[in-house]
Amino acid sequence: MVLGHGHRPGSFFGLLKAEIGTTVWESREAARADVFRFIEVEYNRTRLRKHPEFGYLTPLETRARLQQDFTPAA
Repeated sequence: MVLGHGHRPGSFFGLLKAEIGTTVWESREAARADVFRFIEVEYNRTRLRKHPEFGYLTPLETRARLQQDFTPAA
C-alpha cells in the first residue's frame, strides 16, 4: 500500500478499517497495540510525502537521504 500525491485526506481511516476490519480485541491495550503497529509499521513506512528537495519519498527514504547528507567525508 503506497499513498501518492492524489490520495484523499480521509483515506487513512479507510486504510485502517480495511487493515484491521471489524476485529474485536480482548482489551483496550491490545487494540492500541494493533493500531500502533499499523501506523508505525505499515502506514508511516510506505506513505509518500513530498520533500522540498528530494520529491516524493517515504519517511524512511527521506531519513536515509538526510543521514547520507550529514555523513562526514572519509
